[in-house]
Amino acid sequence: MAVGVPEHDVFAAADAVLARGERPTVERVRLELGRGSPARVGGLLDQWWSRLAERLNGENRLPTLPAEVAQAFVAIWQQAINLAQGVAEQSLDQHRQVLAAERERVAVIEDQARQDAAQCRQQAAEAMAGRQAAELRLADLELLLVQRQTQIEDLQQQRESLLHERREVQQHNQTLQQELEAQRLKVEQERVAQESYVRGVEDRAHREVDRAREEGKAMSTQLKEAGRHVEQLQRRLESTQNELSETQQRAVAQQVRADILEQQLTQMRQAPAVKRTPRIRKPKLKSDS
Repeated sequence: MAVGVPEHDVFAAADAVLARGERPTVERVRLELGRGSPARVGGLLDQWWSRLAERLNGENRLPTLPAEVAQAFVAIWQQAINLAQGVAEQSLDQHRQVLAAERERVAVIEDQARQDAAQCRQQAAEAMAGRQAAELRLADLELLLVQRQTQIEDLQQQRESLLHERREVQQHNQTLQQELEAQRLKVEQERVAQESYVRGVEDRAHREVDRAREEGKAMSTQLKEAGRHVEQLQRRLESTQNELSETQQRAVAQQVRADILEQQLTQMRQAPAVKRTPRIRKPKLKSDS
């Protein structure tokens, strides 16, 4: 709302309101003006009421009239002035009350405005401190963002490396699976062959066992026969040993006889050759063949 509205504009607006037959008030004058603060309009309206009485008392623009008519008109005009002054006083009182209330309201508004201003200054200081803290926080966040960006780049590189390693591991796993499948097939073939071989070995073993049993039976028979042969050989050995013992005894006896004959022959060689002694025949020993 504009402040400092010109004085003549307020007076003209009050005259216009009065010309419509309405009592000029602050709100009506402001409505007529379309602008102006209540305090400014109220102060100028007080001046307008005071000047209105002067304007009415100093009226000298009446035309020349007869004395009776002039007196009657002056009396009526005086009554109108008195009535207007009463109305003006009443309006002034009301206006003063309105102005006092308006001033109180303005004072309250000003006090509230001062409080709001102090609060705004405090809020501004807090906002400034908050701004500084926010700027510091923003700087910290920017630094943290740079660090996070670096970490993200490192993580992306690690991710790419891990993806590459994963692909290599997958390829290696596929290769291992193929080799494992081939090895499984090979093992299965070897198992089948081994089972066939084991069955063949078992069959041969069964046949060998059967043959061994047959050979065992034959060997048992041979052992029995060999036992009997051994017994015969044992008997023959015992007989041979007996014969050997007898032969040794006869040999000892013959050796004794040979020694005796050797002694006799020696004695005969040493005796004088006077008379030829008859030749002694060596007894013929009976050989036990």
